[in-house]
This record gives sequence, C-alpha cells and structure tokens, in this order.
Amino acid sequence: MHWLDWLLVSLMMVAVIWIAVYTQRYMNSVADFLSGGRVAGRYLLAVAKGEMGAGAVCFVAAFEVMNKSGFTLNWWGWINIPVGLIVAISGFVIYRYRETRVMTLAQFFEVRYSKAFRIFTGFLGFGAGIVNFGIIPAVGSRFLVYFLGLPATLHIAGYAVPTYIPLMGVLLSITLIMTLSGGLITLMVTNCVEGMVSQILYLVLIFGLVSMFSWTEINYALTHVATPAGVVERAAGQSLLNPFDSMGLKDFNIWYVLMGMVISIYGTMAWQNQSAYNAAAVTAHESRMGGILGRWREMGKGPVVTLLGVCAMTYLIHPDFAAQAVSVQAEIAKIPQHQIQQQMEIPVAVSQMLPIGMKGALCVILLMGVFGGDGTHLHSWGSLFIQDVLVPLRKKPFTPQEHIKLLRWSITGVAFFAFFFGSLFQQTEYIVMWWQVTMGLFVGGAGAAIIGGLYWKKGTTAGAWTALIAGSGLSTGGILARQFNENFPLNGMQISFFATMIAVALYVVVSLLTCKEDYNMDRMLHRGQYAKKGVEGDEEAVLEKDKKFSWSKIIGIDANFSRADRWITIGLFAWTMIWFVVFLVGSLWNLIAPWPTSVWSTFWYWVAIGIPIFWAVVGTIWFTWGGFHDMRLLFKYLRNEKRNALDNGMVVNHQNLDDAAESGEAPAAIKTEK
Repeated sequence: MHWLDWLLVSLMMVAVIWIAVYTQRYMNSVADFLSGGRVAGRYLLAVAKGEMGAGAVCFVAAFEVMNKSGFTLNWWGWINIPVGLIVAISGFVIYRYRETRVMTLAQFFEVRYSKAFRIFTGFLGFGAGIVNFGIIPAVGSRFLVYFLGLPATLHIAGYAVPTYIPLMGVLLSITLIMTLSGGLITLMVTNCVEGMVSQILYLVLIFGLVSMFSWTEINYALTHVATPAGVVERAAGQSLLNPFDSMGLKDFNIWYVLMGMVISIYGTMAWQNQSAYNAAAVTAHESRMGGILGRWREMGKGPVVTLLGVCAMTYLIHPDFAAQAVSVQAEIAKIPQHQIQQQMEIPVAVSQMLPIGMKGALCVILLMGVFGGDGTHLHSWGSLFIQDVLVPLRKKPFTPQEHIKLLRWSITGVAFFAFFFGSLFQQTEYIVMWWQVTMGLFVGGAGAAIIGGLYWKKGTTAGAWTALIAGSGLSTGGILARQFNENFPLNGMQISFFATMIAVALYVVVSLLTCKEDYNMDRMLHRGQYAKKGVEGDEEAVLEKDKKFSWSKIIGIDANFSRADRWITIGLFAWTMIWFVVFLVGSLWNLIAPWPTSVWSTFWYWVAIGIPIFWAVVGTIWFTWGGFHDMRLLFKYLRNEKRNALDNGMVVNHQNLDDAAESGEAPAAIKTEK
C-alpha cells in the first residue's frame, strides 16, 4: 500500500486505542461489563451491532455467494420480506426477552426451565460458539495478507510459517485488549465510532468504483464465465442476472433462501454471538427501535459489498483487464488449498484493482470490522461460559471484582482457542455454510425452547430438553458426515433445516404430555402485579392504556411509539413491502412473458446499485448524527447510574437475584452481599 493508505490506517488505530482507554473509566460493575449498564439508545445499538457485518470475513463470505449466484439470490430473498419485517417491527422474541431483565440467554433458561438446563445449554452454546468463531480470525487475516500484498509465508527460526498466523495473533491481541478494558461499554462506543467512519468511507469506495467500471463491462462479466478453454457465455440455468434461469446454480438458490427464512425466524436471538446487545438497551422499546433502525442502516451498506464483488469479477473476466487478470490468477495459483483458492479469488482481485486512497479506505473498514466483530464474539462467548456455566454452580455470588476478573480470563481463553483453531483447522466448506451448520449445534434445539418459553405457558422443561438434544445431536451428526464424506447429500443449510423441524415437533409433543401446571408468565416478564417501578413499569403502564384497535398494531406499533417512531417504522414497512410487490408482479410477469437478459441487467443496475447508493448517502448523515447523540447520552447515564452488586446474572427460585432480593425471596446470606 502507499504511504497515504498506511496513514489512514494509523490514524484509525490511534483513535481506537484512545477510545478503549477513555471508556474504561465508566465500567464500574458486572452489569456495565456485560450489558453496558443497560442504558444504550437505539442509534448506538443499530450502528454498533452493524459492525458485526463489516469485518474481513463478512466481505469474503459475501464475495463467495456473489461469485456463485450473482444477483439472483437477491430476487429470491424478497420472499422473506413480509415475515422478516413483521418479526423485526413487532420485536418478536427480543421484546419479551428484554422484559425478563436477564443478561444472557441461558440465564433466561434457568428462570424459565431449570438450573441443569441452563448449565447444559451454557456448555453447548459456548462450544458451538467458539467453533463457529474459530475460523473467523483466520479467514480475516488471510484476506488481509493477500489484500496488503504480504508474503504468503515467513521464515521464523528456520521454519516456514504462513503469514496469516502471526497476523492473526497481532489482530486478536489488539481486539482482546479493547474487549478487556471496559467490556461492552468499550465495544459499543468503539463499534459505533467505527461504524460512523465506515459509512463515510463507503461513499468514497462507491463513487470510486462507479467511476472505474462501467455497467456495460460489469454486465459482460455477469453473463460470461471463465473456463479452461477461455471466456464463454453462461449456460442455460446458470444465469447470475435472471433468477428464473438460475435453477442450475448449486447451493445458493431458491431452496437455500426458503430454508434460511424458516431457520432465521425459528432462531431469532438464539445465536449468542452478540448476546450482550440484546440486554443493553435502556428499555425494551429502545431495543426494538434499534433493530428497526438497523434495517434502515443496512440499506446503505449493501452497495459497497455488491460493487466490490461485481467489479472484481469484471476485473477477472472482461477482455479489457486480461493482463491484470493473469497477474491475479498467478497469485491465486500459489495458494495450496483449493477451497482457499476459491475463497481468496475476489479479495486478491480487489487488492490489485483499487488505487491509492481507496485501498487504504477499504483497509480501514476491514480492520475496524475485524476489531468490532471479533471483539463482540470474544465478549459474547467468554461471558457466556462464566455466566451460564460457572455462575449457576455457585451458591454465593462472586464479588464484583472477582466476577469481572473471571470474565476477563474467560475472554482471553476464547482468544487463545480461536488462534490455535484457526491455525490448525482445514476449511472445506463455504463460510456461510460452516456458520449455518455450527450454529445448528445450538440453535437447532434452543430455538424451540426460547420461543416456547417466552410465548407458551404450557412449555415444559422436559420438552426443552428433548428439543435441544434432538436438534443439536442431528446437527453434530451432519458436521461429522460433511467432514468425513465429501459426497454427503445434504449441505449445511439443509442439515440445520431438518434438525430444526424435528426439534420443534418434539418440543410441542413432549410439553403437552408433561405439562401439569401453566407457567407464571407475568412474573417472568415483570408484568401486571410484578411490574418493576421505573422505566419498565412506566412502559407497561402505557401498554395497559393502549386498548383500542388500530391497523398499526398489526405490524407491532403500540402506544410506546412516538410520532417519529411511527414514521420510521411505517416507512420501513412500506419501503420493503414495495419490493415484495415487485417480487410478486415480476414473478407473475416472467411466468407469462419472460424478461430478456438485457431487461434484467437494467433492472439490477437500478435496484442493486443506483437506489442503494441513494440510501448510502442518506444513511451516512442520519446515523452519524444518531450515533453521536446516543453516545453522549450513554456517558451521561453511566455517570449518574446507581449500580446494584446483585445484578450479576445469578438466579434464585426462578428469579433474577436482584429481583429475588427485592421481593424477600433470596437467601439471607445472599442478601447481605447487596
């Protein structure tokens, strides 16, 4: 890279380190470390959580899918719009979860089911999580090695060591220091700042790429494919533009989308890679609005990944760049493993095609995404082990100092595991497929326990155990089958889907057979006579007054929504439903009179490139203002917040420890710790 590119990276690194040092002073309790004091606003949540999808590994995963399916997956993805939108707007799962006031998912499992179930799910979720996370630092570091043009190997003490391994160690060390300093407070603030800076840099990349490549050139790349005999037109059934001529595409097709939709709804909030954010909002309503705003923000991030992917494909295929493509292929040929060659094809092309300044801008985005995403993973999985395995085994709570020290040691252990796993594991799956099947280890059974536990008073502990064991066992078997049998007929998505369906059926059947008494949902959700005074109690009172029917309630809008909230929410609903109507009309039209490839090309030019660029500009202004606004409020709240030492994730008699102490149900030995 040029010195200007390195200057951009250096300034970013200094800013991140300064934020980590500054925010540490605000971390004064276990709840601060784990949940940011539960005082985060909607914009802070939307921007900070969004950094999970800005790391190098997320770009590589998106490039893999883009290279195999082009724009066709976008079309089939619109099938998800009505269901996905209602889930987001209504606060499905996350609203009730926030009302429980738990800090981790397994803590909810103890409140709703049993301590044994909490400990088992804690172990299982932790194991699935660190294996899922294990490839992320390695893939991100490997991307950066080729992106920065570093040598593939280094010679250390006479041994040839792949360069991505020591680079992974450096990046994990920086991320670890950030995470340990102030826990979620530091992560939220650094991720929010990183997200706002990234939004500005997205615009730099977008307008740079648009000026470098014409749509005519991109269209050529999307309608042709490189073969050993040369570049030829794509065969029938293999189109990257026409979704109705893409049924021959393997893995990433309409069935992938449909199964993903079911699993996504079923697993709402089950996967705990950013679990702390689920408990960090100042109220349940702010948590819901954070999710809604997050969807608006994602609209502005899409064109960056899309343009980088299609422009890199153009760079590799179009005759105008034939000489440059030879250089890229020569670099890729040096990579020994076939799966990694495919994985690094577009990243190597991106590295060689970007000019000075743009390369530095993308490097900053990638590095900030690595720190933000990996830091959130470290915090989530390390905290999960302490909160959901060690804490439930204690009869007496740790002191706050002991508790935070254990959390830091656990997070450090996760970092070491990721380093060694990433150094030794040989990846044979697409990244998204690996994520799907490893998530299934936990989500396959946990989803039924979560939804049933939050919404069904007849759900039982026996039903939860049965669903968890069945779903997780089937997913584990699928992983082993894929590792040892390359011809196994099911991919990662299919394995997860069938495991999920079986787990749901077993949860319902076993719960109905074993339910002897309805569960007290009001006490768990702090409703009615159990409502807590303060923000949650005020919100409950508002809901009690909101009895009149209105059409807005159908999409989840209630009396907690301000006028601005309603405009934001209805606007999101209307905008996304427009694309669902486009999907329905377009599908019917193509069944009667199929569009030629030229029409599809023009369609995607405006829908996947033009309109998203508009939202990128709007989102940069909107969320930069919102992010600064919420960070200011965060520090104000943290300066004035009264800490409760018993708010630490411990559960007594199916209640959070601080709730039990307040109601007089906590043991005397524990009460004295307050």
